[in-house]
Amino acid sequence: MKRRDFLSLAAAPLFAQGPKKRNVLFIATDDLAPTLGCYRHPIVKTPNLDRLAARGVLFDRAYTQFALSSPSRSSLLTGLGPDTTQVHDLQKHFRSVLPDVMTLPQCFQKNGYFAARVGKIYHYGNPGQIGTDGLDDAPSWNQRINPRGIDKDEEPKLTNYTPGRGLGSAICFYDSPARDEEHTDGMVATEIIKLMERHRNDPFFLAAGFYKPHCPYIAPKKYFDMYPAESLPTYSMVDGEMNVAPEWAYFTKPAHWGMTKQQQQKALQAYYATVSFMDANVGRLLGALDRLGLADNTSIVFWSDHGYGLGEHGQWMKQTVFEASTRIPLLFAGAGVRSRGKRSSRTVEMLDFYPTLADLCGLDHVPSNLHGASLKPLLDNPQAKWDRPAVSQVRRGGAKTVHGYSLRTERYRYTEWADGAEGYELYDYEADPRELKNLAADARQEKLRRQLQGRLRTIARARGKT
Repeated sequence: MKRRDFLSLAAAPLFAQGPKKRNVLFIATDDLAPTLGCYRHPIVKTPNLDRLAARGVLFDRAYTQFALSSPSRSSLLTGLGPDTTQVHDLQKHFRSVLPDVMTLPQCFQKNGYFAARVGKIYHYGNPGQIGTDGLDDAPSWNQRINPRGIDKDEEPKLTNYTPGRGLGSAICFYDSPARDEEHTDGMVATEIIKLMERHRNDPFFLAAGFYKPHCPYIAPKKYFDMYPAESLPTYSMVDGEMNVAPEWAYFTKPAHWGMTKQQQQKALQAYYATVSFMDANVGRLLGALDRLGLADNTSIVFWSDHGYGLGEHGQWMKQTVFEASTRIPLLFAGAGVRSRGKRSSRTVEMLDFYPTLADLCGLDHVPSNLHGASLKPLLDNPQAKWDRPAVSQVRRGGAKTVHGYSLRTERYRYTEWADGAEGYELYDYEADPRELKNLAADARQEKLRRQLQGRLRTIARARGKT
């Protein structure tokens, strides 16, 4: 052997290195209306989400498991339905029921990844628990960062149209003079970028948990200026729209929480401002991936924990099983996503995130009891054959507890309250996209109603409903 060949062999690694593991950038937003995230909305400006959508697949029919933050996030991150985690409110922690469950970020850790989160991934009381761990799960992360921005100090300056409600569920807003980077969400972006820089040579799972557009609607003034309030159209209800469904279907009472049209316009201005502010912070993350040369090897997921009503059926915010509240913006992009700039009309769920990311990144040691399915076939071909419906639920309290379960297919939604004892709903979205005609009592639809009821109950039982 020639000397230079021997030296070359001696300098080589003892074991050939495989391809670098894919990174994951997991971007969460809080309370984003389903049509505002990367849908090229005619009013709301989200240029960075639109740019991200050009890199991947946008899901037009993606749905939350529960239209409330903690149940939704606990389900997503464990891969198990809310009746299995038994999280139906904002207080219970899933580990009190499932102490040994392996969460999504834990699975990445087990596969040699650095897993960190900045901001809200598990539930926080928003805004009350900003700057704390909230209802976090320590085993899920190698590192946790809890920013607290100037928006917390600005809360006394809020205009509040629903003063009888806490700030976490009130229509309240403030156009801040502070810079983007001084706000909590600006700090989330800054800290995620620092983690990218520090761990650029390690496989990472970085979770960026933005707090906006959740109320209170605080954002830098320049974003408010993008949306003159008097020019914004409000949702116009038809007569009887709040009587279409059983009483349990409605969260906002009275309609629009009693706001005038002008107040609704101001609320929309503030909400849209926080959406564009969130989008700007997403843009900072995408810019950092490009600058650091990480974009080609990073899988990106953008999602909201549930939808958000902006007047449909007189409803604002969440906690219904109407379309506006259960449907979520969802985008998979980057490494492993073969289709680019495409949309999928298939019905998918947040339970599908865990198996999809495990599939995209080739993970081992993946739990066998996950309730969702990998979306990889739809990331290759967004219109591939797919026949899985989505199941969403809510719980009503008060004098008695009533659960509502809803099954969504590509065409229909079937909902029942207290297993039907408190009412049914059935909507055909091809004929009635605004959910104005409840077909549940139509004798001509009885066969369809029973078919959908059977599917709903079978899935709900498999996911822990008793």
